Amino acid sequence: MSAPGPTAAAPYRSAVHDGARDGFGRLLVAEWTKLRTVRRWMLALLASVLLTVLVALLAAAGSQSTGHGDGPSDPARLEAFDLGHYTYRPLAGDGSVVARVTSQQGGGAWAKAGLMVRGSTRSGTPYAALVVTPGHGVRLQSGYKEGGAGGGTGTVPRWLRLTRAGTSVTGYASPDGRDWRRVGSLRLEGLPRTALAGVFVAAPDKVEVRRMFGGESVSGQPSATRATFDQVAVAPAQPGAAWRDRGAPGGPAADPSLDGRTGSRATMTLKGTGDVGPNAFAHDVTKTTLTGALIGQVAIVTLAVLFVTAEYRRGMLRTTFAAAPRRGRVLAAKAVVAGLASLAAGLAAAFGAVLLAGPVMRSHGLATPSLTNGAVLRAVAGTGALFAVIAVFSLAVAVIVRRGAPAITIVLLLLLVPQIVATGLPLSAARWLERLTPAAGFAIQQTVDRFDRAIDPWAGLGVLCAYTAVALAAAAWLVERRDA
Repeated sequence: MSAPGPTAAAPYRSAVHDGARDGFGRLLVAEWTKLRTVRRWMLALLASVLLTVLVALLAAAGSQSTGHGDGPSDPARLEAFDLGHYTYRPLAGDGSVVARVTSQQGGGAWAKAGLMVRGSTRSGTPYAALVVTPGHGVRLQSGYKEGGAGGGTGTVPRWLRLTRAGTSVTGYASPDGRDWRRVGSLRLEGLPRTALAGVFVAAPDKVEVRRMFGGESVSGQPSATRATFDQVAVAPAQPGAAWRDRGAPGGPAADPSLDGRTGSRATMTLKGTGDVGPNAFAHDVTKTTLTGALIGQVAIVTLAVLFVTAEYRRGMLRTTFAAAPRRGRVLAAKAVVAGLASLAAGLAAAFGAVLLAGPVMRSHGLATPSLTNGAVLRAVAGTGALFAVIAVFSLAVAVIVRRGAPAITIVLLLLLVPQIVATGLPLSAARWLERLTPAAGFAIQQTVDRFDRAIDPWAGLGVLCAYTAVALAAAAWLVERRDA
């Protein structure tokens, strides 16, 4: 009888379930523990906050007001123009103002001659304006923005009519005063029952921009325009109310004999300088306050890169992968931890910069960013998101390169160089450079629609997110195929 042969050994199976051993929650806790227990990494997060706030304080302390008066500058005057020459009467309730523009000279393609309805003469008051422009036809504009509804080739002589019904204002144009074409309609919230209606002229300044590496200079000269109106009528006008003039924002009515108006109520000639519309060269106070993010990001990039390369250098990543073989999940956990930590630091840095620099700016008579403003709040919160995305992008580049110094250099070059080089390029080329590189992410800090805007804020952050997604996908692919 033969002896029984050896039995095959049963394969070893861990009593710990894979899902528990390699659970994503445990990976997050493990990666967070690594981050918070390395003192220099936590100091890097603190440094990103302090550097951002410090730069904001230094910028506020070195700034000087260019406005007049004792109080802080009005942000509405910084971001828009409300100038020109306006001759008006009170419009009692629903009604209309009509006039024919018979001639128009000077002021360039965006010189404006036409009708305006507004709540008061105070600068920045919501308004509706129907205008003839030499280069852009008939336009209905509001909200201190360029362009507006309309267009075409309508030139003088041209009949114009603005009709008010409640808070709705509708513009019409006609070549002969009989065949009227609807230009557009808009709503003016808060328009009082008795509004102001009349004729006005305005013209943008002649501006010259000189771009150089590291900065730019903007110089401008006032541009004058002149237009003649006839058949001017406001109905129903407030009984006994005289025609008045507004030649400066918020200023008192001027004597008609001194401000360029001649003729009767039915025929008027107005001269004016200054524009009604956006200030394309306005200083973006919020973005300037958040400029320190350019410095603070250096600490974030360094932290995110070292969070990976330190384990590569010391061989600890092998231990990490031995404990959690699903390498893609390890990379995801590292990205989440680095991103959330950087988000917290970015929010603290941005809110701290705005709140602490505000009193310094007010003491210098400067306009200050207000967190009750939607655009400002978006820029501040967006700076936190910017830090988070930069951290994940840096971490992905570090996994691809696997060396600290080259990874840090690559990321900083991609984020900083386009912004520096763009200042020395023609405007069209600069816009494309800032749209197509990771530096587009800093557009999230913009709150003013300037002449040199390359991309909208959320679209810019989206470009950086797209680069981050591609880099993270490449890192995930490489980490599965390379030795640790």
